[in-house]
Amino acid sequence: MAHHDEPPARGRGDTARGAGTTSSDDAATSPVPGAGITVSDRCASGDAEDISGPLAVELLAGFAVQCQSARVVPDGIDPVQDAIARAISEGARVVLTTGGTGISPRDLTPEATEPLLVARLDGVADAIRRRGEEHVVTALLSRGLVGITGHGMDSAVVVNAPGSTGGVRDAIAVLGPLVAHLIDQLDGGDHPSR
Repeated sequence: MAHHDEPPARGRGDTARGAGTTSSDDAATSPVPGAGITVSDRCASGDAEDISGPLAVELLAGFAVQCQSARVVPDGIDPVQDAIARAISEGARVVLTTGGTGISPRDLTPEATEPLLVARLDGVADAIRRRGEEHVVTALLSRGLVGITGHGMDSAVVVNAPGSTGGVRDAIAVLGPLVAHLIDQLDGGDHPSR
């Protein structure tokens, strides 16, 4: 299900709805270190160009998540798990993978991610699928996970986005507005009053 070279879906525009917009509180926060990881046999072998990873890096920047260029790894549990763990050890607080969330035999990103999580954020993952379903019904086939790797300054939020540019847009449209609050909560912040 990794379609890294598909063009943007019609009606979605060039950025995620809300990308680049932050509340006044969010604008005052410092940049959050992040990582983008493209999971694709074809991109890793050079048979396809990685389009979804660079898009993820660009869109995350609109929510003050600063990533270096996206890393490309082949499908499979070990390469994906190693890339996520490496990103976190290098200080990433938000790690977004793109690809490997479908149902083909090589789509193993959720299996690689789950052992690294101490808690899943199923509501966020479901919201990403619902947003995608508005555009393409096959978004419901994504098995992507969202979760946290722990608590404190060395923990991270990990998001498995589908491998399409539309799937990345959907994931970041849902995740982006939550980033500041997620990181604050991981670091022991209090819940904001209404």
